[in-house]
Amino acid sequence: MQQHLTYFDYAATTPVRPEAAAALADALGQFGNPSSRYEFGREAARRVKEHRDAVAEAFGCSPSELFFTSCGTEGDNWAIRAALHQNRRVGKHIVTTAVEHSAVLQCVKQLEREGYTASYVKPDGEGHISAEAVLNAVREDTALVSVMLVNNETGARLPVEEIAALLRDRPALLHTDAVQGFLKVPFTAAGLGADYAVISAHKVGGPKGAGALYIGGRAKNTLPLLFGGGQQNGLRSGTENVPGIAGISLAAKMIYQDLDVKVARMRRLKQRFIKGVSQIEDTVIHGLYDETSAPHIISVGFAGIRSEVLLHALEEKGIYVSSGSACSSNHPQVSGVLKGIGARQEFLDATLRFSMSEFTTPQEIDYTLDTLYNIVPNLRKYTRR
Repeated sequence: MQQHLTYFDYAATTPVRPEAAAALADALGQFGNPSSRYEFGREAARRVKEHRDAVAEAFGCSPSELFFTSCGTEGDNWAIRAALHQNRRVGKHIVTTAVEHSAVLQCVKQLEREGYTASYVKPDGEGHISAEAVLNAVREDTALVSVMLVNNETGARLPVEEIAALLRDRPALLHTDAVQGFLKVPFTAAGLGADYAVISAHKVGGPKGAGALYIGGRAKNTLPLLFGGGQQNGLRSGTENVPGIAGISLAAKMIYQDLDVKVARMRRLKQRFIKGVSQIEDTVIHGLYDETSAPHIISVGFAGIRSEVLLHALEEKGIYVSSGSACSSNHPQVSGVLKGIGARQEFLDATLRFSMSEFTTPQEIDYTLDTLYNIVPNLRKYTRR
């Protein structure tokens, strides 16, 4: 019998909000090219400007500092290479963390193959990285520091503002992947102090294939991502994805309304879930889960049960979760984040991520807990421990 869908993987992707879907469909009907000189082309350009203004308001930056992209990965790669290009005379050293999203880590690994060097700052056992630890890794030849705002597996909130303040008198530019923090934790792009910040539409109820990069602070003469017709001030040429831009605009606008109320509600649900799941023997909550953490991500280790086994057992009950970062691959592998925070061996391949949204209900929390209370002991009976 088909179970009701109980979705706990909002950190991987979110359903497209009805308002965003309607805006996207309307933009598909208004097919004019924003670079065209006739009226319905100019109308498309006006709409793109309105959408840019709306996203910039939610992002907390000037519209002139906002550039639309295809996704968070594109934004991360563009920002990293642009910063290194600007600081090419400073040096070829990069400071990042051991728990970044693969969009950053794999980009940095490629740069190492191209002749750059990198230092990877490790978190403590709770997933936290201090600003001082990052600064201690910075050298005279450090061109870039890249530190994510919210970790996509543990929900740890990293001190980007403090890092920015410590870097103020140094030439190193600061990039932050803010994908998991956007419209989840209070921040503005300008207030972070980062020179580059990245967001993605499909994490906040918008469509896949749209995102944005903030370029501000000390970022000057940015290296264009694409060359061509000169769209987006010549920094990302190519005809704008008007439907995708409309989708991210409406999604951001809807969530931005009463954001504090929505975040507080998610935090209450998170605490409800943690209190309940902690009653199961031999479980651990990875990282901090107080007010300093993101309100929507919970990483839970269940000793003695492989994560893929438990994931599919929950799926059979209509509950959908993640065994890691769905953005990196659909092939199971041991989480580099769990290794980075020093998780015990028995939890490295026995951890699930539960992530919520403003639409998650107490009933869904309770149904998931009741299901776990039943299936975890049963699965452990058949697991060699």
